Amino acid sequence: MPNPAKSKAPAYVGFGMLTPVYIMALDKLPKHNTGAVVHQVSEYVYDDAAIIACNLRQWDVPAGMIGTAVGDDLLGHHVADTLGKMGVQGRVRFTKKYKTPLEVNVSDKRGARTYFWQRSEEILGTLDTADLSLIKKSKLLYVDWYDGDRHILRAMQEAYRHEIPVFLNFEHGHNHPELLKKYAGLVTICQAVTDAAQIGKRQAMLGVARKLINSGIQTAIITMASQGCMVVQGDEIIRVHAPKVRAVDGSGAGATFSSGYIYGYLQGWRFEESVRFAIAAASLKVTHSGLKMFTVNEIKALAGRLRVERMVYRGDQFIKIKKLFRLPPDSPLLDNAIVKEGRKLAEKILPRRKVERKKIKRSLVE
Repeated sequence: MPNPAKSKAPAYVGFGMLTPVYIMALDKLPKHNTGAVVHQVSEYVYDDAAIIACNLRQWDVPAGMIGTAVGDDLLGHHVADTLGKMGVQGRVRFTKKYKTPLEVNVSDKRGARTYFWQRSEEILGTLDTADLSLIKKSKLLYVDWYDGDRHILRAMQEAYRHEIPVFLNFEHGHNHPELLKKYAGLVTICQAVTDAAQIGKRQAMLGVARKLINSGIQTAIITMASQGCMVVQGDEIIRVHAPKVRAVDGSGAGATFSSGYIYGYLQGWRFEESVRFAIAAASLKVTHSGLKMFTVNEIKALAGRLRVERMVYRGDQFIKIKKLFRLPPDSPLLDNAIVKEGRKLAEKILPRRKVERKKIKRSLVE
């Protein structure tokens, strides 16, 4: 992995929690007071802001990280060394006031993720003294709602002063009207879910999208795990359906989706292409354990096969236009060489369609 040139400012800057994580992949969670066989253990750096920085570095995008202080211990120095090896810019701060927090994720084959994390106001409070100078030369700032209202506002306001777009992972925080009102004027792109459990289908997605757009947010992304996502930008809406894949490890899938969208955004792609790439990247990620990314070409190959619905937003109403099963012929994602290279991969990931033979009744008005 080549390190970025020192003189090259990071295009992406993440702001948030820094913690090492152990990801354990198993078939299914055991019953209470029993055990289960772990098939694979992976180590990485969390939370989402750091995952995205590392993912983007694997796609050769200059990335930086402004994080919480870590303990001056083996785990803390491991976090700093990992980010350094990945080529992520930014100084990792050490403290003797507490030990480095740890997160453990357990992923099963259904794509479910159960996590255990150490998180305190003392740790998150160190964000208030972090150096924000990386932000002013970047092209996008990423923040997470769950890192604390007071802490992320400082970074968002700094980005606003320098006219840097802000990507907010709002999760289900939109259920708090006062927070939505506070953030709306500072946020360019907002990624959200319907509720804490991501329960609901199309109507739930539409309701959240309407709420975000009416608040003044430019681009609203509503993710629904295996059901794909809906993105609203101005009066244009697209719904991209996730492909059916063989899930092995769902840990980091949401952050990988964010990584994919941000990658397309920084490349200047049209927003449909960015969304396709994001869904494809997240879908491929869950097919293996750990957070090693598939290549850009492999992800593009799958992105071109995704099913898309188009709608428009007029008069506070969502109007369906048509379904698209392939990208338009002039799309840069449909480079023939890339499609050919990725065809074998896509065929392995996507299950074969079952051909159903049914009796066809002739219409009486043929």
